[in-house]
Amino acid sequence: MTPLSVRRVTWRALRARRADLARLCGWSLVEALPALLTGLLVARAVDDGFLAGRLVDGLAWLGVLAVAVLVGAAATGRTYRSLGAVVEPFRDEVAAQVVRGALRDATRAGGRPDSAAMTRLTHQMEIVRDTFAGLLMVTRGFLFSAGAALLGLLALAPVAAALAAAPLVAGLAVFLAALPAMVAHQRAYVRAGERLGHSAATALAGHRDVLACGAQARVASEVERRVSAQAAAERTLARMAVIRSLSLGIGGWSPLVVLLVATPWLVERGMTAGAVLGALIYVSTGLQPALHTLVQGLGGGGLRYAVTLENILRVYPHRPASTGETPGPRPSSRPVGGSPAAEVRGLTFRYGPSAEPILRNFSLTLANGDHLAVVGPSGAGKSTLAALLAGLVPPQEGTVHLAGAPVADAAPAVLARMRVLLPQQAYVFTGTLADNLRYLRPDADDDTLAVALDELGARPLATRLGGLDAPVVPAQLSAGERQLVAAVRAWLAPAPLAVLDEATCHLDPALEATVEAAFARRPGSLVVIAHRISSVLRADRVLVLDDDVPAVGTHEQLLTRSATYRALVGCWEEPVTPSPATRPG
Repeated sequence: MTPLSVRRVTWRALRARRADLARLCGWSLVEALPALLTGLLVARAVDDGFLAGRLVDGLAWLGVLAVAVLVGAAATGRTYRSLGAVVEPFRDEVAAQVVRGALRDATRAGGRPDSAAMTRLTHQMEIVRDTFAGLLMVTRGFLFSAGAALLGLLALAPVAAALAAAPLVAGLAVFLAALPAMVAHQRAYVRAGERLGHSAATALAGHRDVLACGAQARVASEVERRVSAQAAAERTLARMAVIRSLSLGIGGWSPLVVLLVATPWLVERGMTAGAVLGALIYVSTGLQPALHTLVQGLGGGGLRYAVTLENILRVYPHRPASTGETPGPRPSSRPVGGSPAAEVRGLTFRYGPSAEPILRNFSLTLANGDHLAVVGPSGAGKSTLAALLAGLVPPQEGTVHLAGAPVADAAPAVLARMRVLLPQQAYVFTGTLADNLRYLRPDADDDTLAVALDELGARPLATRLGGLDAPVVPAQLSAGERQLVAAVRAWLAPAPLAVLDEATCHLDPALEATVEAAFARRPGSLVVIAHRISSVLRADRVLVLDDDVPAVGTHEQLLTRSATYRALVGCWEEPVTPSPATRPG
């Protein structure tokens, strides 16, 4: 990730808030009013008031200056409000980018949670926000304060303005020319600190092995090398402060020296004492502080902003927030050319390189509109098969195709159009009931939601909660109620394949039958990880997973062919009456 990317992201954020930025500039103009008028009003107070013996006139001119200062102070408060309107949305966008990137990396096939994401989301994000705000303030402060001072000086004495502007521009040029090198050295300093921390942490974590192997000298030498590199980077960064001081000396103090040296010559050319004093005030209270603030702001916070944001963008490259997909053609979620709903070939999966495979050379074809029940003893691989079908975990061997498209490396948004997975632990979030139901189908209107509630027998629950607009507090719902809300949400999803992984285990048998019947009528195919014999009897086919070769067939066929299936059926008992504790509503 290059600094160009940082500039591009920053520029995009500023352009997206042009109205707020224009408001900030407008109030900055008003805030710069004292910087524009100070020298002129002081010159008038001296020349037309005090030196002319008119005390009241002199005080009147200073009174006008006091009014200008009060107006500028009032505008300063407004600038901070406008600053927040620019900075806070930018911080939220970058934070959302970190969250999306961390979730994308954690949920992709083979992905792992990023333990450093929280650091980027808290510490580094606060650095980005604070330094971004500081950059805006020092940059607009220099542009408006220095610009106002130069305009006032030009109106007061054009020759003095030329004398002051020349060294100011020279000092600014020296600083800007050295700025890329400052960024590079700041980056090197941060990276050296990261490498030192990693090296020290590794040495401390493995200190027993280091002692056992007699590698103390080697490890100490490596850490010492990292310490020396970090110290060298810090010394180099400190030396860059000399350039900042040089630019401040040229651009901030030289104009004062030039004006003082040129004062006799300026007086000979007709410049009054008040004008000389006003010119010195413009330089000392306008140009010099503005340049000092700019140099210190860009040389400090600006470097931290560039390097920190670059680090975030390097880990989580910028992607438009409006889409979670990768560029390219969108694969259809419907079967292509008569392709089966799901096709598994030669699937092998194990948890760990030395573990026994949960599934070995497993193959399965699920036809369009098929209703498959999956059964087996605990640990046989039922939930693992559901995760493999959904593309949540990659197989060590074999392939998984949904609707004719490979699941491997498919983007989450593409997988969401292919299948919907309903796990045993139902997720319900705080919000309205309608928000929860529309989560996988945002365009569903109230009539569509009402149909779904009726289809799955969830109307009594919706009525008890208070309707679609009623607030939902997850902790106040039973496990069965949460499963029912999640089932309606999944039923509304447009994906043609639905996988229910013991998703109705907390519902009573009657309501479970209603839910599974609704999914069976739903267009597409259905896979049910069954926990009751009734779920098996409702399926078109049954898949039995055990230590032997998996068997597929109807209920009657498997009773004669599979001892495992017969044992499972013999252990299942239907409850006579539903338990009030687990019945939703």
